[in-house]
Amino acid sequence: MNAQVQTTEANGRPSRDLPPEALRMLIRSGRYQGATSGLAPGFVQGNLVILPKGLASDFLAFAHQNPRPCPVIGLSEPGSPRMPDLGTSIDLRTDLPRYRVWKNGELVSEVPDIHDDWRDDLVSFVIGCSFSFEEALLEDGIPLRHVASGANVAMYRTNIACTPAGPFAGPMVVSMRPLKAADAIRAIQITSRFPAVHGAPVHLGDPALIGIENLAKPDYGDAVEVKDDEIPVFWACGVTPQAVIAAAKPAFAITHAPGSMLITDKRNSRMSAF
Repeated sequence: MNAQVQTTEANGRPSRDLPPEALRMLIRSGRYQGATSGLAPGFVQGNLVILPKGLASDFLAFAHQNPRPCPVIGLSEPGSPRMPDLGTSIDLRTDLPRYRVWKNGELVSEVPDIHDDWRDDLVSFVIGCSFSFEEALLEDGIPLRHVASGANVAMYRTNIACTPAGPFAGPMVVSMRPLKAADAIRAIQITSRFPAVHGAPVHLGDPALIGIENLAKPDYGDAVEVKDDEIPVFWACGVTPQAVIAAAKPAFAITHAPGSMLITDKRNSRMSAF
């Protein structure tokens, strides 16, 4: 399959029609290192957290205590870069557009693959992503400005504290989508059906109430305009572990770069609660 000739000419993004495996091969070859929002409609995307085995049980407990921002949809064997339940050809070392490497809670590098950083004691977690429920919103006619413009979703650290587990504690990160009031109501109804990919919003309206000072300056992703007739709607976000890693300061960790997700072979329709 020649994925290279199926990228768009306007902005270099891959065609939305490419199947997940072809997109992963495009990413693995280094030919695409951008955001994955809007790609592979119909298929689940996931956030990535990789930790040494000694911290894996504590992080799993943290995820179970905080299912809204950290719904685990995949867990690897120690030292394995494979995730066969999500895709038989997946290689977690190469198949995301960008990775972040952390040491003692500090971000030390952002790289297109993690071959040089891989260790035999690493355990990988794939966490559900709101990009999956975006498909359902778009199918219902709810416009998403960041998807239409090819931008990354805006994400913010909040004053909402996660429930601690072991060394892991810190603030919830949220993603924001501006919606008209009627669309916001419908979005709540739709996304509540998808608890494995963050579920219903955690907040609507005044961002200051959850500790966000300026919507024009997201902590991650791209700023998105909120028009006068729109409400900012906030969902729990799978970037939360990155804020928690910065607070907990583990000696070593790897995550995805915000917006650069693992595209899986799993269908979004299987993530719905009903």
